[in-house]
Amino acid sequence: MLIPFLIMLREGLEAALVVGIIASYLRQTGRQAWMPAVWIGVFLAAGVSLLAGAGLQFASAEFPQRQQELFEAVVGFLAVGMLTWMVMWMRRAAANMKRELTVALDQAFDRHRQHGWALIGMVFLAVAREGLESIFFLLAIFQQSQGALAPLGALLGIASAALIGLALYRGSLRLPLGHFFRLTGLFIVLVAAGLFAGSVRALHEAGVWNHAQQVVFDLNHVLPLDTPLGSLLAGLLGYQPAPTLSDVVAWLGYLLFTTCLLLTRRAAGSAAARQTRAGVQS
Repeated sequence: MLIPFLIMLREGLEAALVVGIIASYLRQTGRQAWMPAVWIGVFLAAGVSLLAGAGLQFASAEFPQRQQELFEAVVGFLAVGMLTWMVMWMRRAAANMKRELTVALDQAFDRHRQHGWALIGMVFLAVAREGLESIFFLLAIFQQSQGALAPLGALLGIASAALIGLALYRGSLRLPLGHFFRLTGLFIVLVAAGLFAGSVRALHEAGVWNHAQQVVFDLNHVLPLDTPLGSLLAGLLGYQPAPTLSDVVAWLGYLLFTTCLLLTRRAAGSAAARQTRAGVQS
């Protein structure tokens, strides 16, 4: 329940920030009459995301067992890729999101006669991106967990994001978004590592990957999956009490790759910032 809640809180808050910035722009520029176009874009994006999720879920239910395991692996890899891209994109775009959106809105109102369609398209693309990312992630989580807690956590996350976004728009809440996205980004990387290892395991169950299946260690006598802590760690980090060499390499390999990527992006961003400051001073 915790993972779907936090992921949907973050995804929903990203979408709410975009919608809030656009709504604030319309209010500040005296264009409140265009708000229905914003809501049309939001509802269209939500509808497309729900239809995509329902279609994928229905299609997977029709597969035989082996094909279901392969489908689970493919969805898991897609979810890992989208989660990783989401973390990288938000680290880069968070600081300039408002400026870039307002510039795009100015251009839309200056250059297009059909302002409503341009506004609907902008909101639709922004919210649909978050929605489709969420759909692939939730499918991967729902396939690896049973019960109603995961869907309940996702709904609570969306509802919380909507309330926080409304409070931010009205100015009644000041949230340190930079720290929030950094901390949730680190958490998402750990979650994605567990999803990646689980997807590799699904490939083995589908008969596609049969290498490195020797058990590295066995903690069933210390922390089995049927204990509360074992279940919590399995849901959060993809914990397995008796992981194979393939599981361990996949989990550690993803963490190492993503950490190097984050450090590289951070170094590149710092260098660009220093060059910008040097140019301003000169």
